[in-house]
Formats: sequence, structure tokens, C-alpha cells
Amino acid sequence: MGKKLIFFHKEEFSTYKSMMTNKGYIINSITKYLNSNDILENFDYQSEIIDLSSLTFAFKNDNLSFQLEQLLPFFSDETIFIADVKYEEVLTYELRYCFDEFEDLEIELPKDNKPNIGVGKSFIKKKIIDLKGDELKNFWNEFNGRLYGHQKFKDDFFKLVNVFNIFNALGEHKILSLFVLGDSGVGKTEIARVLQKCLKGKNKLAKINFGNYSSKDALNSLIGSPRGYVGSETGELFEKVKESDVGLILIDEFEKGDTAVFNYFLEVLENGKMTNSQGEEIDLNGYTIIFTSNISKENFKKVISPELRSRFNYKVHFSLLFNNDKDKFVRYRLGEIMNKFETKFNLEFPNDTHDNLVSKIEVSKFKNMRDLNKEIKDKFVEYITQTVIDNDENLEIDY
Repeated sequence: MGKKLIFFHKEEFSTYKSMMTNKGYIINSITKYLNSNDILENFDYQSEIIDLSSLTFAFKNDNLSFQLEQLLPFFSDETIFIADVKYEEVLTYELRYCFDEFEDLEIELPKDNKPNIGVGKSFIKKKIIDLKGDELKNFWNEFNGRLYGHQKFKDDFFKLVNVFNIFNALGEHKILSLFVLGDSGVGKTEIARVLQKCLKGKNKLAKINFGNYSSKDALNSLIGSPRGYVGSETGELFEKVKESDVGLILIDEFEKGDTAVFNYFLEVLENGKMTNSQGEEIDLNGYTIIFTSNISKENFKKVISPELRSRFNYKVHFSLLFNNDKDKFVRYRLGEIMNKFETKFNLEFPNDTHDNLVSKIEVSKFKNMRDLNKEIKDKFVEYITQTVIDNDENLEIDY
């Protein structure tokens, strides 16, 4: 009979896993059995299926390749081996002496369960490279209007995007990466939020805070654990990128990440692709990735390796906003809140309300834009509590 390796398309995996689980099987990655003789001795081919997809990354290591050739013969011929079809060429060659047969999985998918490969829900992303003509002009007008202060950055970013669009079209530049330094509350993450709005994103921004990825097992949480292991199958980063509808990723507090996470993004920026622990890829061609950090300019070179620094297309330090920029932000933010409130509760504020509220906020007292935004909210709530709610017994607001 001999050993057989079955290749599946990833859109088939969920259905196949459910089908085999109902038959009493569990699916484990081959990595579970490396350097673990006790586990191998207790292996039950009648209840376990071995996924070899992760071996693709192992063949770069000659010693590990030799170890695998020694390991696989210990599994019985009745063992079910599977692997992602995208690695068929590599695995059929590297494991040519370990398997007698290679074949494709034949499984009928439900008609309502046939997603396109790697698309998540829709995977139709609006990117900066998609904007042409008047659409691009409107994008820049809106971006300049929404992002307050930091005029040099906005001028530089305009030139940077033009260069990126040209060399992306030539196939020489896949990802536009920005590294933004500065104190908390100076508007670093606001760049990503403004870009998302200008790209007309409706879903949540794909944002990862590296303050949550400082432990040694952080990479598994970020890109998922191998199949069969407890925990996320795909990882937070993959899930958020798939759910987003714009080609934009925000990595906040980048300096707090573990070394393995740094190295992962080194590969991402080099290859223009994200790969999770199961071998699934997302092509990031045309994406913008914004990295933010609270570290000082002096510590930047100490914390970030030269290899990684060289992968960032643009590095900038954000300083505190000038008072006139903060004043513009207050006027815009209050107007935005008032419009939402009027629409929500079907009422209209007196004409002088906006200017009166603006005059109550002394912008020079605030260095941090988050604190300034909190002050705006507090003054607005104070106003509607005193002048709107008290005069309208039918108005109910759920705090």
C-alpha cells in the first residue's frame, strides 16, 4: 500500500476538518511530533491526522530535513497525511523518498461555503494605489483637512505616495511603510485613522498594539499557532487584516514587540506578504503600514535594528501641535459632535452654540491631543446637560 500524502485547497480545510472531526479524528501539525518520542509512541493513526504544511519552512534547514526523513517512517502506512496544495511542488520533491503516492483531496463543498482563496469575508481593499485623477485630488484635499498640524509631514507624504505609485506599478515597491516617533497624544495614530476615512473605509481599522506582544510566545498570538494546537488558528493580525476593507495596517507601540515579532515584520516588509503559522499568505501589494512608537529620536537606533530601520520608507518625529492647529481641531471636533447629536436626536442647536463652546476651551493648556479631546467632550456634555436635557423632558440619553 505505502504512504500517501493528500493535498487540500485551503477553502476546503474547514469542511474537511469538520467532516473528519465527526468521524473521531483530530488534526495535528507535524511539529507536534518533532523531538518528542513519547508523543510518537502514543500516536494513534485511527484518530489523528498529520498536517505537513509547516514543513515547507523546515527544508531551509538541512539538519531538520534529515531528521524528518528519519521521523516519517515511524508512522504507519495507514496514517492520514495532508498538506496545503500551495506547497505541493516543494513537498512532493523533498518527501519523494517518504511517500509512495501524492493526490489531491476530493471533497464536495456546500454551495454557500466556497470562499475565494485568502479573501476572508470580501478582501476587496481600497488602497492609495487605486486612486486616480479627481479621486486622488479629493483624497489629498480631505487628508490635508482632517489631519491637523504636521505640515512638513503632509508635504513629504504627498511626494512619497507619488513615488510609491510609480514604482509599485513597475513592480519594484510593494509596501509603503512609515515609522512615526513622538510623545503620546501628538497625533501619530491619527494618521492611520485619517487615511482610513479618506479611503472610505467602513470596517474597523486593522490595528495591532505591540504592547500586547512583548512575551516570547507573542508571534503565535500574532500569526496563529500550528493546526491542532490550542489557541488562535490564524492569529489576531490575520483576522484584523481580513476584516478591514482598506489596504492599511497600524502597528502601535512598535518598540514593545518581542524580537521574533520584529523579525517577522522584517520579512513582511522585504517580501510584501504576510504568512501565518499554517502557511496561508496575504499579498500586501499596495498596502500602507504605519508603525508608531513613543521612543525618542535618540533611542530609535538603539531599539530598532539597522536591518529593520532600512526597511522603513519614511521616518518622522512628531512634535507638539501649535495652538492655532489645536484651535482648528477643537472647531472641527465640536462641529462633528454637534452634527451627530442633532441627527441622532432630531434637534437643532442655536446658531451661536458652536462659537460659545469653542470659547470655553483654552487650547494652550493642553499638550496632549487626547486630553484636549476629553476636554471637548466634557464641555459638550456640560452644555447639553444644562441647556438641552433640562429643557426637554422627552429627550433620553443613555450614557
